[in-house]
Amino acid sequence: MKLYSYWRSSTSYRVRAALNLKRLSYEIVPVDLVAGVQRKEDYLTLNPGAGVPTLVLEDGTTLTQSLAILDYLDATWPEPQLIPFDPLQRARVLAAAHTVALDIHPVNNLRVLGELKTRFGATQDQLTDWMCHWMRLGFEALEAQLEENTPFVFGAVPDIADLCIIAQLYNARRWGLDLTHYPKLRGVEEACLALPEIAAAHPDQQPDAKVIS
Repeated sequence: MKLYSYWRSSTSYRVRAALNLKRLSYEIVPVDLVAGVQRKEDYLTLNPGAGVPTLVLEDGTTLTQSLAILDYLDATWPEPQLIPFDPLQRARVLAAAHTVALDIHPVNNLRVLGELKTRFGATQDQLTDWMCHWMRLGFEALEAQLEENTPFVFGAVPDIADLCIIAQLYNARRWGLDLTHYPKLRGVEEACLALPEIAAAHPDQQPDAKVIS
């Protein structure tokens, strides 16, 4: 398999972690979002949405959208299970994952920030404030949902909610959001990064990672 990925992309981070946890072999193909590679014609033939990640299977089938890819991986390689079978637990896990993937991420992605800057003249400080605002609201909701005294979001093993949360926490740290008020989320991050499979998916460990002062 080939995973078209950008090192700092939180959606790519989620999928890399899942592939590693399931011990699947894949090749990373870097897509430089800042340089606009995602808008070039050859990439658009793979992913008309001009985003990452894109997963190309062994038979050439192309999958896009990180949550759809995670659902496919879990259905095809169910160990370790990332999306519970139990209907109630499944709903709780997906609600937490969606808080990140549907409430926080869509208003903080590169395209939205670009529009705020070019169309409305937002400064970098205003963009940072915008991102931190939405992360703060989402993290407050998540902190209230997480169970007590468990290393991961809902128990003893990571699931799709954990993968979404740790990727968003990476962004939060990048943009200087104070995480003091989210001890449960920080605990989840610590537990996840203690796993070699997830640590290897971290943006700083990617082949296209850049040293930016």
